[in-house]
Amino acid sequence: MTSQRVPVPTLDAGLPVRAFFTTRDGGFSAAPFDSLNPAGHVGDIQEAVDANRARIDGLARARVAYMSQVHGDVVARVHHADERPEADGLITDSPGLALGVLVADCVPLLLHDASTGAVAAVHAGRQGIAKGVVLRAVEALGALHSRQKGAITAAVGPAICGACYEVPDQMRQEVADLVPAAFATTSWGTPALDLRAAVEAQLRAAGVELVHRVGGCTREDPHLFSHRRDGVTGRFAGVICCQIDPRP
Repeated sequence: MTSQRVPVPTLDAGLPVRAFFTTRDGGFSAAPFDSLNPAGHVGDIQEAVDANRARIDGLARARVAYMSQVHGDVVARVHHADERPEADGLITDSPGLALGVLVADCVPLLLHDASTGAVAAVHAGRQGIAKGVVLRAVEALGALHSRQKGAITAAVGPAICGACYEVPDQMRQEVADLVPAAFATTSWGTPALDLRAAVEAQLRAAGVELVHRVGGCTREDPHLFSHRRDGVTGRFAGVICCQIDPRP
């Protein structure tokens, strides 16, 4: 493992707390996981993964809690960074705790409730979107306390775009029947899904009025991990911190 003493580029989520999306740059992993890969389930060596997670903790200025993502609709509440529930959404109202979601084409979604300070990190892939994980996360965040209308804001991070995410026609129709905004066509004319458009439509349906779209297409951007483009590869992270005081 070689230490990369270079700045770690991040994409600001535009939320009123510390929240960002990492890229694949500025970490410790060797190819094909180069270099800031915090995912321990993809075949990377654990020493590099641990070093990358420590670097992300430093960026968050807090320990980051992750989940064991299973492409479902379970949203778990956590209080400590050592918890690792099997879920596709994490929520917390514990100040000083950060939440993380790992992706390489799926949508990383970060949520902040201004009326309570509670935050959420959500893994929204095709299956999770169809099962309603976005709605579950918004509901779970609001259920922590009574909240004001319009208090929740969202950041939708980089993901594979509708012009690149080719799927069978039947799959496109099944998802679009549930979320019409997901219906898309690739740039080469075949059936596709637009996952970010689907997430944004579900957020609006759940009453989230302010949604920031951050970053571009994972398949097209070499600074982001993409399973569709590269096959064996790492994951980048979406991170949000539960803070009493606003950033920085």
